[in-house]
Amino acid sequence: MTILGEQIIGHAVAKGTNGELKGLDAATGQAIEPAFGGASLADLDRACALADEAFDAYRETSLEARAAFLEAIADEILALGDELIERCCQESGLPRPRIEGERGRTMGQLKMFAGVLRDGGFLDARVDPAMPDRKPMARVDLRLRNIGLGPVAVFGASNFPLAFSVAGGDTASALAAGCPVVAKAHSAHPGTSELVGRAVLKAAQRCGMPEGVFSLLFGTGREIGQGLVADHRIKAVGFTGSRAGGTALMKVAAARPEPIPVYAEMSSINPVILFPAALAAHAAATGKAFAGSLTLGAGQFCTNPGLVLAVEGPDLDAFVAAASEALSAMPAAVMLTPGIHKAYADGVAAIESHDAVKTVAKGQAGGELRGQAALFRVSATDFLAHPELQDEVFGAASIVIACRDEAELHKVVRSLEGQLTAAIHIEEGDHEAAKAMLPLLERKVGRILVNGFGTGVEVGHAMVHGGPYPSTADGRSTSVGSKAIERFLRPVSYQDVPDALLPDALKDANPLGLWRRHDGKLVAPKG
Repeated sequence: MTILGEQIIGHAVAKGTNGELKGLDAATGQAIEPAFGGASLADLDRACALADEAFDAYRETSLEARAAFLEAIADEILALGDELIERCCQESGLPRPRIEGERGRTMGQLKMFAGVLRDGGFLDARVDPAMPDRKPMARVDLRLRNIGLGPVAVFGASNFPLAFSVAGGDTASALAAGCPVVAKAHSAHPGTSELVGRAVLKAAQRCGMPEGVFSLLFGTGREIGQGLVADHRIKAVGFTGSRAGGTALMKVAAARPEPIPVYAEMSSINPVILFPAALAAHAAATGKAFAGSLTLGAGQFCTNPGLVLAVEGPDLDAFVAAASEALSAMPAAVMLTPGIHKAYADGVAAIESHDAVKTVAKGQAGGELRGQAALFRVSATDFLAHPELQDEVFGAASIVIACRDEAELHKVVRSLEGQLTAAIHIEEGDHEAAKAMLPLLERKVGRILVNGFGTGVEVGHAMVHGGPYPSTADGRSTSVGSKAIERFLRPVSYQDVPDALLPDALKDANPLGLWRRHDGKLVAPKG
């Protein structure tokens, strides 16, 4: 498939006319042909109008048809073959095994939501049958199901050009919920975005989905992104990126005559807490493993371990020594974009020049556009006195916080903003101390893990990839796993509606064969 620099609006594929942008080779910073045409406001209006027109028809497609559509998208992505992998590696600077794994994750997400659709549990079908003889007052017939919110705007993420972008988790969960998607490609990987967008379009046409179920726009500035969120036909937003970008979109959404939810994943420094017995037993091994996690993917993960907390002493010193040794051997890695590299270099320089902070290790120096890993150390007292040290530095940089005792460690954790993850490293002798810490961590994070690091995110039914603000805009949701579909649903109750007019999910005969709540009790389908 040839990359032509074209956007997708419904079934129409054409080059935008509102300026141009080009992808960049992440390793060299050189522009890659072709140029991509930016969307105009007329293009935006057309995409949103088609999505709105498609909504009622698409949300009532059969669960099987929708599931087959998601599986078809996965098949079409795989059919792109090496062209997708090579372009994605070039635009992102990420190695081939990482991109091949991310392609597999993207396909796996689509297929997981196909399973969610066939199961039907997401509809949360409920039936409270009428009780005309109830005294002192008869009960009406009430039935409930979930429906899609409406067209969803999805913003591609810079650090996951497949799994969190055009056909990533936000798109998969929105389409599964019955919501058409208008996607805005990330400027860091336009060629990758066009290839995947064409795969989605091909699947939609092959499966007979209504025109407007998917569109892909390119923007040459902020006008299209903000205009997309402001458009009255868009009913929710999926975003992964910086806190500044996420909060800007939240303000646009809140200022609308009809405010809408923005599910933004933004900023997290993911504390790692080393408890005494674990530190005494595994300081060196944990330090080495930490360095590997910190530098994975040049540290460009939203779950990167940006803080390490422990009580000061020889065991913490041993951890720092092992981490420093491992980190010093790490080569500088290509970062996703020149802008991300500059922000990382500026962030590291700000920490390095901070009077309260000591630099304990640096990775190997690299050339232009390559990030050099860094490890710092600060006392808990100074960390608490300088809240700017909580600012996320997106890349392979982390700060070790040395606490005087367990009470000060708790004080530091209480001071932290909302996070995606927290990792605790424990042995059996740490269980009581960990038990005392867990309620505090539950207030602060979306995922708590033991004796590991948060950089691995399993796509499953029990995963939460979200957390209190500012890690996400809404800590009640997740952007990874089957629960992600809930972001794009809302309940509708039907009172005394004749059976012939009810949706299939609520008819007396239960033609979809759903498990339903009947008078509050979960009941299996007959037969």
